[in-house]
Amino acid sequence: MNRDVNSELVLDVTSTADIVLSVACADVELSGGSEELIVELDGESLPTLELQDRHSTRLHRLTTGPGELKIRYSANIPRRVEPESVDEADIIRYLRPSRYCESDSLGPTAFATFADLSGSQLLEAVGSWVGTKLFYVSGSSLPTDGAVRTLLAREGVCRDFAHLCIGLLRAMNVPARLASVYAPGLSPMDFHAVCEAHVDGRWLVVDPTTLAPRSSMVRIATGRDAADTAFLTVLSGTLDLESLSVTAVVDDLPYDDVREAVQLG
Repeated sequence: MNRDVNSELVLDVTSTADIVLSVACADVELSGGSEELIVELDGESLPTLELQDRHSTRLHRLTTGPGELKIRYSANIPRRVEPESVDEADIIRYLRPSRYCESDSLGPTAFATFADLSGSQLLEAVGSWVGTKLFYVSGSSLPTDGAVRTLLAREGVCRDFAHLCIGLLRAMNVPARLASVYAPGLSPMDFHAVCEAHVDGRWLVVDPTTLAPRSSMVRIATGRDAADTAFLTVLSGTLDLESLSVTAVVDDLPYDDVREAVQLG
């Protein structure tokens, strides 16, 4: 399975800015893929500093003056599931409540709904429950909304669905984290966010939106929640996002059985 992914950001930088990009696929050099990242300010190339974050997340940091900043990324990635060693510190990290996944507040709801379930049955039940309780509505949530507010509003976008899944699973003592991905088959096309849960020694994908096949997804970034996985972080300065386009295609789009255990690859 080969995946071709592309993203383009156009930014209007109004004062000197220090920014971090998270648009590159994780571990492209290990999976045998190819890629290109082009960053230009008013048509002139800008250098970036690549930094390695947790779980092979690759960040690109740059400083830019005012002007039109264009960022173009493209990659071809074959699917290959690499075994991930279990880090006990990560198990603890992904059991704790976090900025957008308030598992401590969600505990009563989780135990009342899923008390008799564990393992893969719990993953399937949580994904199905979130997928049926929430409506997917573009633009319905604020950047500051967490899982509790999403549950009360009963609507959101992919990151909100993922945050609620993560919060409920952590409340049931299952380590869970968020992965940002390129998702062939997604409509409308955009960056996508899914939940990963640690069960039986593996990190398994839970996507309550069911908007794209999990086995065709390509990992970009991994962390506690959206705070760790944003495609653009402005550390200082000011800018406006003028446009964003994302495409992701696969040579043969697979069928996704939500009952099947799937790992990102």
